[in-house]
Amino acid sequence: MSDTEKKIADMQGQYLLAVSQGQRLTDAEWRNCRVVLTTERIVLIGDSKRQIALDDIDRIADRFDVNQQSAGVSEYLAFHVGEDVVLVSTSDHDVFQTDFYRASLDGAVILAQHPALKGGVVQDAAWTKGRLKVTDEALRLALADGQAVDIERTDIGDLTVEEKQVSGEERTVIQVEHSEGDISVETHLAGEEFQATVLRTMLEDSAEQNQADLDLSSTEKRVVMALHSGVSPFDIPNFVGIDVEKTEAIFDRLVELGVISVVRERTEVALTTKGRRVAGDRMGEQ
Repeated sequence: MSDTEKKIADMQGQYLLAVSQGQRLTDAEWRNCRVVLTTERIVLIGDSKRQIALDDIDRIADRFDVNQQSAGVSEYLAFHVGEDVVLVSTSDHDVFQTDFYRASLDGAVILAQHPALKGGVVQDAAWTKGRLKVTDEALRLALADGQAVDIERTDIGDLTVEEKQVSGEERTVIQVEHSEGDISVETHLAGEEFQATVLRTMLEDSAEQNQADLDLSSTEKRVVMALHSGVSPFDIPNFVGIDVEKTEAIFDRLVELGVISVVRERTEVALTTKGRRVAGDRMGEQ
C-alpha cells in the first residue's frame, strides 16, 4: 500500500466472477473472502487474492444474474472491469456501497454548474470547479466560488445524463434535480470518466428509490399540479373546484403517501421529492 493510499473498509463477504475475458461463466460460484476497500482498489482475499483498481472500473450495477447462484443473493454490486464482471456481496451491503462511493469520490475535483435551473427557470451560472464529499445522507460540493451545495440523497427527483461540451471538451453531464428550501433547483455535474461513472450510479440509485410509483386519482394529481404551480393550499378548493372537506381528505392522503409534507398542521403543505416527480410526470402527459 502506498503512502497516499488509505483503507476505507474491511469486512467479510463473498465474490463471484460472472464474466471472464468476455465469456459468461454460467457455472460460477460464490467464494467466501475478506473484502478490503481502499482509496485505490478493492482487494478480495480468500483462497487466492483478486484486486480491482478503482480507476479500471467501467461500470457499476446492482444486478448481473449470470446464473442461479448470483440470482440467489439479494444484494451485491457488479463491477464491470474491461472484459470481466465481478460480483461482490458483503456482510453490510449499504455500508459497503456508501464506502465505495466515498473511496471513489471523496476529495475529487469536478466541474459544477449551480444552479443551472431554479424554479424551472434557466440561470446564467457558469461552470466552476468543486470538491466532492460523500456522506450517508448527501453528496456535498464545495465550489470554488464559495458556494456549499448539499444534494440530499433522499431529495433527488429527476435525473438525466447527456453528452455536452463543457470547458471545450465533450463530457458526460449529470443533471440532477433536488431542492433548496422549498425551491426546486437543478445542478449539473461533469467529471473525468471514472468519476462520472460512479456519480451517475450513486445518483441514479437514489433517484430510483425516490421515484413516485403512486396510484393517484385525477383530482389528486390536479391538487399536486396546483401546489407545484405555486397555488396556496388555502386556495386549492376554489382552484381545483372541490370543497374544503374533500381538500383536507386529499391532503391527508398525500401526506400519508409522502407526496407532500405538513409545514403548519393542516394549513400549509409543500411538495416532496415524490410530489415533484408526480408533477413532472403529469406535465409530461399534457
